[in-house]
Amino acid sequence: MTTSTEVKPKGFFGHPRGLANLAGTEMWERFSYYGMQAILLYYLYFTVEEGGLGIDKPTAAGVVGAYGGSVYLATIAGSWVADRLFGPERTLFYSAVLILIGHVALAVLPGVAGVAVGLLCVALGSGGLKATATTLVGALYESGDERRDAGFSIFYMGINLGALVGPLLTGLLQENVGFHYGFGLAAVGMAFGLVQYTLGRRNLPESGRVVPNPMDRAALTRALVFIVLGVAAVVVLVVTGVIAPSNLATVVTWVIVVVAVVLFAVLLSSKRVDRVERQRVWAFVPMFLVSFGFWALFQQQFTVLAIYAESRVDLDLWGWSVPPSWFNSVEPLFVVLLAPVFAAVWTRLGERQPSTPVKFAMGVGAMGVAFLVMAALGFTRGEHVVSPLLLVLVLVIFVLGEMCLSPVGLSLSTKLAPRAYTAQMVALFYLSLAMGTSVAGALAEYYDPDSEPAYFGILGAVAIALGLIMAVLTPAVRRLMNGVR
Repeated sequence: MTTSTEVKPKGFFGHPRGLANLAGTEMWERFSYYGMQAILLYYLYFTVEEGGLGIDKPTAAGVVGAYGGSVYLATIAGSWVADRLFGPERTLFYSAVLILIGHVALAVLPGVAGVAVGLLCVALGSGGLKATATTLVGALYESGDERRDAGFSIFYMGINLGALVGPLLTGLLQENVGFHYGFGLAAVGMAFGLVQYTLGRRNLPESGRVVPNPMDRAALTRALVFIVLGVAAVVVLVVTGVIAPSNLATVVTWVIVVVAVVLFAVLLSSKRVDRVERQRVWAFVPMFLVSFGFWALFQQQFTVLAIYAESRVDLDLWGWSVPPSWFNSVEPLFVVLLAPVFAAVWTRLGERQPSTPVKFAMGVGAMGVAFLVMAALGFTRGEHVVSPLLLVLVLVIFVLGEMCLSPVGLSLSTKLAPRAYTAQMVALFYLSLAMGTSVAGALAEYYDPDSEPAYFGILGAVAIALGLIMAVLTPAVRRLMNGVR
């Protein structure tokens, strides 16, 4: 369980001052990340005449899903660096620098080269930043502090402020002056975030500057050899065509599955993990699977629902064509509006609030309802015929599920974490997101406007069933959590 070794002043809406810096840094990072991602799919499949690369839609959606999954897969590398080399605070700083380099590459390098270099840097940097930022937020609070879930909700609100504004501005630039200007704005946003983080580093917990499990020279040498061999293997597979854009999402998904199994095995078998900590890791297993199911549906807003918005939704607004990328701002808008409400409700309820397993069941169940609504909309056939308000309604249901699972999941990963593997436990939560994101890209291959009722209906029913199973398992899971709610 992550604990802080010091008491921080309550200087930010009743929370430690460091929360303001971390929430602000994540706000700018999400501004750049979602601003870029909102136009990335269209950049890949729009024709060359429209400023894009002309890749077919299923392959383009698979690339976006694989990239998104790789971002969260990279939390493993970031958490390893934080736990074994630099500590969370310095790892976050270096990761932010790498993200900035990636956005600049997307903005200035043309064609596939810019996409390859840019997405690689952003994926690695975002993975390092996400795992460490969450760890540092958890370190702001003492064990048992009831403000923790509320603090993560505020942190999550900061994330979504950036995610709200980013797609609006990059989408507007893309529509009027071109894709590379949109990517350039994302780079500017990340630069602001890096400056802000640097200025506020003094307010972060001292525990964030400590390397929890430092490596000796022999272990570091073995790790470097393993990394070099791994990179060489990937290069060979790409050059020989074993890994290609058309199967990238599937490959990334299986890599994530293997990494998740290995990481769970490490935590469950480590001599540095005691009996209670091991039981808590076991408690996280079913919630990991529920989280995966949730994200496999939720992340389709960047793949299937992005295609849906561009082709099926009526984008005409009094003679002006609304950029389809703007629908990426609907979900963060309602998160910003509802996050304070959820934070207040959880704080007000205190010990009476639903336990974390129940919140997970509610979250994935809400996603099932949203997909059933999409299935009903599928009976309306034709291009540009669906009211944008109906898609907005679906995305609002997304938010209700998200607020039950995502910020709570981040908080849970810090509460259940073994002391020796704090950042890597957070990385496990992001691995569930990674697996769901890459699957969301792979599922785009099966999406067809003519079979929408079946596509959305089957996925919605599976999600609701998953929520019911989690609800039934809640008593057993809570026993394994050993007092953690």
